[in-house]
Amino acid sequence: MFGALFALLFILLCYLLKRSAAQVKNQRLPGLPLNDNEGRQLVTVGFFHPYCNAGGGGERVLWTAIKALMTKHANIRCIVYTGDIDATPEEIINKASQRFNIRLPTGIHFVFLNKRGWVEANKYPFFTLLGQSLGSLVLGGEALLSFVPDVFIDSMGYAFTLPLFRYFGECRVGCYVHYPTISTDMLEKVTERRESYNNASFISKSVVLSQAKLLYYKLFAYLYGVAGKRADVIMVNSTWTLNHINSLWKADFKTNIVYPPCDVTEFVTIPADAKNTSQTLNIISVAQFRPEKDHPLQIKSFSSFLLSLPEQEKFKFRLMLVGSCRNEGDSNRVEELKTLSDELGIKENVEFHLNVSFTELKRLLSISTVGLHTMWNEHFGIGVVECMAAGTIILAHNSGGPKLDIVTEYNSLPTGYLANSEETYSAKMAEIFELGDKQKLNIIENARESVKRFSDAKFEDNFLHNVDSLLKVYD
Repeated sequence: MFGALFALLFILLCYLLKRSAAQVKNQRLPGLPLNDNEGRQLVTVGFFHPYCNAGGGGERVLWTAIKALMTKHANIRCIVYTGDIDATPEEIINKASQRFNIRLPTGIHFVFLNKRGWVEANKYPFFTLLGQSLGSLVLGGEALLSFVPDVFIDSMGYAFTLPLFRYFGECRVGCYVHYPTISTDMLEKVTERRESYNNASFISKSVVLSQAKLLYYKLFAYLYGVAGKRADVIMVNSTWTLNHINSLWKADFKTNIVYPPCDVTEFVTIPADAKNTSQTLNIISVAQFRPEKDHPLQIKSFSSFLLSLPEQEKFKFRLMLVGSCRNEGDSNRVEELKTLSDELGIKENVEFHLNVSFTELKRLLSISTVGLHTMWNEHFGIGVVECMAAGTIILAHNSGGPKLDIVTEYNSLPTGYLANSEETYSAKMAEIFELGDKQKLNIIENARESVKRFSDAKFEDNFLHNVDSLLKVYD
């Protein structure tokens, strides 16, 4: 009886949502005209990106995609669904232009969402993946009932919004996947009972809890695949992501790699010999202060490297951690990293540069010898590409995108170094600093040549080619 009642309530809710979405579909946003300057009816493309003001690699994809679409199609207007209610449209546009050195077209509209808290991880201490995904339905519902676009693109990884806009908003639907919400690696980690930031020790040490979590993960992976497969066009950012999405979504026929845009053109203008003008020998990390970026491993590895040096040599070296802070959680992590540096006795050798401008980022890269990356199974690694383009010798994690797509041999020559532990990172740091100037220059030049594969122009061409199928009905 309760099952029948629940089913009835669910059907009623779907009916009301469908009806409300149909009413909204006939409405236009304030300030959004019906036609372009040539009298053609406007086509609206909505990007679901609740953290569009975060300043990370995902946001670079968002703004470059919007620029490409609106530059090619005069009758397209892009709408961004965002939860950044503390910023004005002008502030968001200005930050994007400053951070990414992108000149955005006029006519971008914003739909501000008030329910972003529903997708915050800290709201769900347990069953976080499921909680955030169900929360994305709440946030997606708010977006749907605020404005229904002609084409909907999830550009931040909220796959459960895809069926919402496809079936209730009757939109053409696409997505750009940076990182699968769940991966086969996560399933393996729970199966093998390995402790990590997303598999607490009290679970990994218990057979019963590990089996329960594995069952939960498998059920979630199935639902995730069902939702993701609803997209008409699926774009992924790397070989690693492609393999996982194909395994989970089983939609190979409409899934393609579109490497994210990296600011190769600007960074390659940095002279390779600029490093020699710095008074210190610098290692730079460019990454948001998120748990999975594993900044503690960077600090511990750097500490081990310093311990291997004569005492009088240690003052020459600096580790510069450069990244954006999205929220209080990120800020707390920065404080914890500062405490860790102090505890290891290397506080004077570690610098933090938060929310820097593009100009400042370029300056910091110009005085750095090594580019450091430590995230296990990084989906792609825009920061890795930027470091290589800027003339630093990259030292990245031996997994994911860096291993499969970026720090690979080019012209049968090395483009950088890979490591996977405190010991190997420390050893590779020492090896890089021991290279002669000619050896360093050969690696830098080869790496710079290799990253042309990841330019803005390449991304724009591939993105537009994939999205064209969503727009054909409006030609």
